[in-house]
Amino acid sequence: MKREIVQTLDGSTTIYLPEWNENYHSKHGAIQEAYHVFIKNGFSLLKEKNQSILEIGFGTGLNAFITFLEAKKCNIQVVYHGVEAYPVEFNEIAQMNYVQQLDAKEFESDFKKMHDSTWNQPIEISPEFKLTKRKQFFNEIDDVESFDLIYFDAFGYRVQPELWSTEIFRKMHTALKPGGILVTYAARGVVKRSMIEVGFTVEKLAGPPGKREMFRATKRLI
Repeated sequence: MKREIVQTLDGSTTIYLPEWNENYHSKHGAIQEAYHVFIKNGFSLLKEKNQSILEIGFGTGLNAFITFLEAKKCNIQVVYHGVEAYPVEFNEIAQMNYVQQLDAKEFESDFKKMHDSTWNQPIEISPEFKLTKRKQFFNEIDDVESFDLIYFDAFGYRVQPELWSTEIFRKMHTALKPGGILVTYAARGVVKRSMIEVGFTVEKLAGPPGKREMFRATKRLI
């Protein structure tokens, strides 16, 4: 499938798939979306100093890199698992401008290390951030009460509805610890119904720039 590097409205880059008319990140601002959906409405709510995060759709590594920066700033220890079935090519990663846009030149080697690291092997990116990139399909995830937070950043329902099924959200619910949360840019009624069916409590929140709403789902405490 053809892939093009494009610039989003906040100046940060993303990958565009013409065949699907789909972007890896919001065309209204890749970095803005990541901060709003995953940091403001997810990571910032975590109160403990040791956190485990599962990302559904590792993609360009933007969400992981921003979380790495936030963990360092807040002195939080993060164990991060990023799941991706179709890894982005190195030549494409080299064209992403996240280090420059985030004014994070001193951490450029850490961003590269995330992408140079071997798949399915844990690696310490820094004392605050341990990363495991998992090359697997989402329906193969079988973690049980392992994560405090899930970033659900799959391609949109319009192009891959199977990634937003009750089956997948049941796996997400099982993977979370009691009280854990899942955040996603999505706000479709069919997605909310699947989340509720597997036991999540779902909140509709204000979305990132260019999107009116988003969801945050919480696994009830036992």
